[in-house]
Amino acid sequence: MARIVIIEDEPELAHGLRDNLEFEQYTVAHALTGQQGLELVAERPTHLVLLDLMLPDMDGFDVCRRLRESGYTMPIIILSAKSQEIDKVRGLELGADDYVTKPFSLRELLARVSAALRRADQAPATRAQFSVGDRQVDLVRQVVRVDEEELPLGYYEAEILRMLHERVGEAVPRADLLEQIWGVGASPVDRTVDNHVVSLRRKLEDDPKKPQHILTAHAVGYKLVL
Repeated sequence: MARIVIIEDEPELAHGLRDNLEFEQYTVAHALTGQQGLELVAERPTHLVLLDLMLPDMDGFDVCRRLRESGYTMPIIILSAKSQEIDKVRGLELGADDYVTKPFSLRELLARVSAALRRADQAPATRAQFSVGDRQVDLVRQVVRVDEEELPLGYYEAEILRMLHERVGEAVPRADLLEQIWGVGASPVDRTVDNHVVSLRRKLEDDPKKPQHILTAHAVGYKLVL
């Protein structure tokens, strides 16, 4: 049975989430602060984290960074009232796997939780390692190495890179990425893939505004140039 840790300082919201997740047969632990959340994750094997950004002792970005730096690879879904793209991209850059804006549909959140757990469970034991320009991509550990620095990759970032690398030099339709990685159909207003690509470019490109490796295939999707 999957264990989920909720790090959320709004008791009513956390209580509602806990009740619904337990109804879905998950084991749930709840922390009101970032530090309590880190301790709960370290206490027992944790399969997914639901993480609020506005916490009383530290922000959720810091919690996410600490979890990834400690080597935890479970899916992290950020829950936040911040809806600006810069906040979403920052969360993805730090290794979060998904970003859900409050207020959110409970049904959608449960579907995202289920999908994230399913994909993490089905992830292959051995993943590719390859170079993109002067940077080393390690999908085993989900990091990009730049000189002596390691930048964490979220699950979805790693899967996008995997798909692009499997078809290197080819334009991979955005619809294919959405269907195969997220299991959802394409929508004209869906920027899920785009937000992750923005984050990936910041990790892989010398100048993210003038990408040389993850290129936009206009009206189609993206392609990877090594």
